[in-house]
Amino acid sequence: MDNFQTILRFFMNQKATIGYSFMALLTIGGERIFTMVSFQCPCNHDQNFPYGLTFLLGPAAVLLVMGLFLSTRMWRLYTGCCLDPMKLCPRGNCFGCLRVFMNIFSGACVAPIMWLSVALLNGTFYECAVSGLDENVVVDLFCKNKTLKCREELARVPCDRSKLSSEERMELLLMLRAQSQILGWCIIILSAIVGLLGTCYHNCRSKVSYLQLTFWKRYMDKEKESFDTFAVDYATKLAERNLKSFFENKDPAPFPFPNHKAWEEISAYYTFSRSEQYYSTLQRYVEKADRDFTPEKRPVLELEDGIEMS
Repeated sequence: MDNFQTILRFFMNQKATIGYSFMALLTIGGERIFTMVSFQCPCNHDQNFPYGLTFLLGPAAVLLVMGLFLSTRMWRLYTGCCLDPMKLCPRGNCFGCLRVFMNIFSGACVAPIMWLSVALLNGTFYECAVSGLDENVVVDLFCKNKTLKCREELARVPCDRSKLSSEERMELLLMLRAQSQILGWCIIILSAIVGLLGTCYHNCRSKVSYLQLTFWKRYMDKEKESFDTFAVDYATKLAERNLKSFFENKDPAPFPFPNHKAWEEISAYYTFSRSEQYYSTLQRYVEKADRDFTPEKRPVLELEDGIEMS
């Protein structure tokens, strides 16, 4: 049992690394599936570039949108901001809001960068896209000191329909693939450097020590887990209370529930401050001296225009 707890603790401590590794495996698998199943380079001057670029950048754009869509931090920051714009910049701290958004955006960029790196290292999409360019700079780069046929057949090089000799075609393919892989490694190296510099800057500007920052992260994880558990428990009790009132045809029993203001306060995005050494908005709310203990008269959610949650 102790060995199992040790293994479980190890995986919990390394869940970020495991998550990124799993994301990398999914990216590699997805790229291979795209290449083998759906990608067929048209091999003509008019369609190669947009077709190859779509397969190269399209999935990256979709992954970026999905990363933003699935970010709980983004929805915690932007929910209700159209009705109350001050939620975006509490206390007029617009720089803090911009910094939070940059953190959210950088987290969402992990999957797109993985896709671009894997796709460029493989080279298939890049070969198709670049071979369709009619720019003189590109054509002169690949067909320098070659016959006019090279310029005419460059777009057909990714396919087997090229009229060039097998040696010339292979030479052009290797040049295209080398460029693609160089770009892929440049993206990987640049992302690693930016990530390292960002982490160094964040830790350098940290208002707390490394161990306290570690404790803060652990606390936030545990608070989220406990909140989910409490939310399920209270939602179950509220549902049972409402159903019991409906089927027994009597008034519902009193149900203690936080008021709307309390929900607004604990939903705000929190950053650590030396003047207020709390670890979350929830802790700041429950420990403040002028806390409002007035419960909701009825635990209801006001819905406009009759729109209900499904």
